[in-house]
Amino acid sequence: MFSLENTIAPAAPALDELVPSRYALKVGDIDVLVVSDGVLPLPTQMLGHNVQASERAEWFDEMYLPQDAFDWALNVMVVHSGERTILIDAGLGMDPDLQLPRAGQLIRRLGAAGIDLREITDVVITHMHMDHIGGLLVDGVKAQLRPDLKIHVAASEVAFWKSPDFTRTNMPQGFPDALRATATHFWAEYGSFVHTFEDEHEIAPGVVARRTGGHTPGHCVVRVASGGQALTFAGDAVFAVGFDQPNWHNGFEHDPEEAARVRIELLNALAGTGEMLVATHLPFPSVGRVSREGEAFRWVPVFWDF
Repeated sequence: MFSLENTIAPAAPALDELVPSRYALKVGDIDVLVVSDGVLPLPTQMLGHNVQASERAEWFDEMYLPQDAFDWALNVMVVHSGERTILIDAGLGMDPDLQLPRAGQLIRRLGAAGIDLREITDVVITHMHMDHIGGLLVDGVKAQLRPDLKIHVAASEVAFWKSPDFTRTNMPQGFPDALRATATHFWAEYGSFVHTFEDEHEIAPGVVARRTGGHTPGHCVVRVASGGQALTFAGDAVFAVGFDQPNWHNGFEHDPEEAARVRIELLNALAGTGEMLVATHLPFPSVGRVSREGEAFRWVPVFWDF
């Protein structure tokens, strides 16, 4: 089992890491580790392609962010429940053609956290975009995984990627081809490991995957609950702008209107319960809660526990 230590031991400083790349917490009796896979620079238009550039510019100004492109966080989670160690999403991987040297750090950072890939009993894929499955395609990774590894994916997600539809997305040139190729590669390598579910599936005690759709047809979230506490890993259901502007369309959403409906429903539910939220593209470690602000929402980051 991984350590819940959030600090770097003074005797062994990680000289190549000037900022933290993992954050541990407990949800009741369940251990959770948020791990950064790095950052992915993308055009700012990707956060709201259905609104005027001036509207996006105003939001980025208010957030003290650049107007042309900014770094999307890439977060994954490791959950230890009972005898099972569950990896939720697998990061971008290390495709040299992508020229993204600050992403694809997951495998190295799992090792730095003391997590042996052979410990992982289950992988939950929130959806099959390349920044959620690519880490499993890094050279040498498959050979280190258990032969009885279970990879959990919604059945509708698997069906979608057999013939994906990008007509309603708004991605930079080349991304649809890269996404399609990565999903095909993933299925060729790991199809025999995949266990599909329809709408909801318990992975381990207190760890439940639930299909939401929207971002992709089989997109799912994962709720971790124990001892009266709960945390939801929202995958790509929520982006940084989604609290202030939940109806803005993200360029990677295959059904933008449904994605907005899913986002608002999820944020409303979390605001009502006060349960914690982690999402792939919120600033690391992305652990926070949700408050309502009129027709919009507010992300409330947790105070770090040292």
